[in-house]
Amino acid sequence: MSVLAGCSGSNSDEKVYQIATDTTFAPFEFQNKDGDYVGVDIELLAAIAEDQGFKYELQPLGFNAAVAALESNQADGVIAGMSITDDRKLKYDFSAAYYDSGVVMAVSASNDTIKSYEDLRGQKVAVKTGTEGASFAESIKDTYGFELVYFDESPFMYEDVKTGNTVACFEDYPVMGYGITQGNGLKMVTEMEKGSSYGFAVLKGKNAELLEKFDAGLENIKESGKYQEIIDKYISAE
Repeated sequence: MSVLAGCSGSNSDEKVYQIATDTTFAPFEFQNKDGDYVGVDIELLAAIAEDQGFKYELQPLGFNAAVAALESNQADGVIAGMSITDDRKLKYDFSAAYYDSGVVMAVSASNDTIKSYEDLRGQKVAVKTGTEGASFAESIKDTYGFELVYFDESPFMYEDVKTGNTVACFEDYPVMGYGITQGNGLKMVTEMEKGSSYGFAVLKGKNAELLEKFDAGLENIKESGKYQEIIDKYISAE
């Protein structure tokens, strides 16, 4: 499924950029009740494209598939709540950071036994493949003695925790916070671990013009107040 969007005025570029994204990473990208893709990333991209006058086609593929599309030159860029890390910088060029995130641990809302990392010893813990939550969990699993179970989509991960197959999950703080307000049946039991910032990515050495447009547009919508308007729409200050 793809969605054609962007500026259609006379100043638009002829090129239509292919921008890949995740399918379920609310509040950054997800489908509303009408089946339309919405969220922080979707609206930021639209606002930046309008500001810079370029066209794009949105490809909601899932995170792993979005990155694969970028690496195989089937996509020009990826916006998917993608953390800017040193390892990723070896393969991708990133925009300026557009959101500072972090990682939190959550358990079923009815679980009163798992309250800290120490309580995970000998247990199974859920993570979403390729996320910063997964990377953080991998970094502490040997210290605290737990086993990881990987999922491609956040809702499946949450469901696994609720059914008790896994006792906890690690997720980006704004994503988990939004999910809890939407009734995902989980609760946060740790303070946020400071994480990396999110950035728009292109393949290293390619699409420099698109990256420059993204950065310029991001700066402009921050100055105009549009950026904060989008953030406030999806992420509460609490």
